[in-house]
Parts: sequence; structure tokens; C-alpha cells
Amino acid sequence: MGRIAEDIRAVRERDPAARSLLEVLLCYPGLHAVWSHRVAHSLWHSGFRLPARLLAQFTRFWTGIEIHPAATIGKRLFIDHGMGVVIGETAILGNDITLYQGVTLGGTGKDRGKRHPTLCDGVFVGNNANILGDITIGENSRVGAGSVVLQDVPPNSTVVGVPAHIIYREGKRILITNPREVKDPLSDAVIALSQRVEELEQRLRELCGEKAHATQQHPLSAEELERIRYREELYKLRDYVQMGEGI
Repeated sequence: MGRIAEDIRAVRERDPAARSLLEVLLCYPGLHAVWSHRVAHSLWHSGFRLPARLLAQFTRFWTGIEIHPAATIGKRLFIDHGMGVVIGETAILGNDITLYQGVTLGGTGKDRGKRHPTLCDGVFVGNNANILGDITIGENSRVGAGSVVLQDVPPNSTVVGVPAHIIYREGKRILITNPREVKDPLSDAVIALSQRVEELEQRLRELCGEKAHATQQHPLSAEELERIRYREELYKLRDYVQMGEGI
């Protein structure tokens, strides 16, 4: 009963929409999924693996949350809303973790052994984020909504993007100055464009320098110089154009 009371208290502390004990007990599928998983996990490690999988499938049908019976889950896991959450077989979750709807803790291949993520204590994962492979998300880190995490995340960090990169660490903003640090498949194209922009900017500076030098030699503006040339051309034609010619 102590674990159940902890779970209920965690929901009420983290979700301002939780107005009463009865509402939490009846209307929070994430809570139901966690309680069902504890039973399935016990059955799995007692050798009753088919009944454990059947219970997990029933829970998936009832709550929209799929947790493999072999997954290891710590205390006070809060799955908010929960629809579409998937937690893989070798995933390990610490204490006081929060997951939102659509989160996937999945694998990246057909290898056996540890192939799902490890989430340390206090991790927060936004909706529709994908954390894939045998990687570790450090304590008190946050994963932004829609992110795809493919590498380890240090403790006390915030990651966003596809693929995810660190934007905050230990409360300090991390600025990316090298496109290769993003590790995006299009990084090479971004780097090529950046180099091309630098070349064009250098060429523009050179042209501006030439124009400034020409202006220093001719104190008159470019428009005035154009008018002078036009008048000179008219003056050359003066002896050949007669009044009324062409009428």
C-alpha cells in the first residue's frame, strides 16, 4: 500500500489537473498501467511469461500504454495522458520519472541483450519523443517534445531536435557554432552553404572597398557623373542634328 500511496501522491504533485483522490484513482491510465506492470513484472520473473505478456497486452488495450513485463521501473513513475507510450523489454527507469503521451523507449535493431534506454532519476520526457538504443539519460535531464535521442545525455541537461542535441547543461545555455556538432544527416550541406556564404560576403566586402575607393577619387556622386557623361554625348551630336530634322 505504501507504493500505491506514493504513486497517487506523485500524480497529485506533478499534475495540477488532479483535483481529488477519487479522480486520480479512476481517471489516470498511466497510474493503472504502472500498477498492472508491477503484477506482470512479478509474473515474468516468476517464470509465468505468457500470462505476463497477456496481462501487458490487456493493459495496452485498456490504457493505450504498452510496457514490456521485463522492463525495470523504479518508484513514482508518472505517465501523463499516456496514449501511445511504449517501454521496451530491456528499458530501465529510475525514480521520479515523468513521461508524456507518445513517448517511445525503443531499440535500434535485432541484437539481443541490453538494447533499450536507461533513464536515471528525475528525467522528464516530452510528448512524442523517441529515445532509442542502449543509451543513458542522466539524472534530472529533460528531453524536449518530438526529439529523437540516439546518444547518451549528461546529467542536468536539456536536449531537443532530430537528432537531439544539448541546449542547456547545468543551467547554462549551450550555443552550437559548428554545424557538425548537430550530427544531422544534412550537416555537410549546411557546412557547404555556410562556406559559400562566407565567400560571397568576402567578395561583397571587396566590391564595397573598390566602390569606396572610386568615390574617394570622384567627389561627385555616381548620378552626377552619369549626367555629365550624358551632356558630353549631346554636345558631340550638336553639329549633326538640325532643328526640325525628321519632321
